Amino acid sequence: MTPTGPLRMAVIIGSTREGRVGESIGRWFAARAELRDDLAVSVLDLADYAFPCGFPAVATPAMRAFTSAVAGAEAFAVVTPEYNRSFPASLKQAIDFAYDEWQAKPVGFVSYGCGSDGIYAIEQLRTVFAGLHAVTVRDGVGIDLLGGGVDDGGTPYDTDERSLAVTTMLDQLLWWGLALRAARAARPFAS
Repeated sequence: MTPTGPLRMAVIIGSTREGRVGESIGRWFAARAELRDDLAVSVLDLADYAFPCGFPAVATPAMRAFTSAVAGAEAFAVVTPEYNRSFPASLKQAIDFAYDEWQAKPVGFVSYGCGSDGIYAIEQLRTVFAGLHAVTVRDGVGIDLLGGGVDDGGTPYDTDERSLAVTTMLDQLLWWGLALRAARAARPFAS
């Protein structure tokens, strides 16, 4: 039987740097998503997890908590900066803590950078998530930190173009999320 109800979407804030704008951008995006009745939104801020520096033989409580949250979500919006034409190590580490939990679920991207809207980070993340058998949606939300896209606190300005990008990405996540929810209920994913 296919589950019903709002699609459970996790917004993952991928930067853990001190002074980051990722939290402001992630909270801004989550607030937009929470306006929808068809989504149940949670925020997973990687800065809130005490992850180990290395990858231990036995998962730590923080690793298990994060992996459990990923398992419980049916779709993801990954908020990522672009650092040196890639995404942060903190995000890659967290992604690697889970494997089966990502499978057959959609992923969208909210990216930010200086001059590129974070597009280089997204290009690499698409490859990572394809390797995890997740489905990445085509459209995303990009924010240029040098182009006046955020206020002094790092919160993005609500422009018509940005609102359209948010709606488009959420619509795609919802479509894929519901389709994959039904597919997983009908037949467990096997990799």
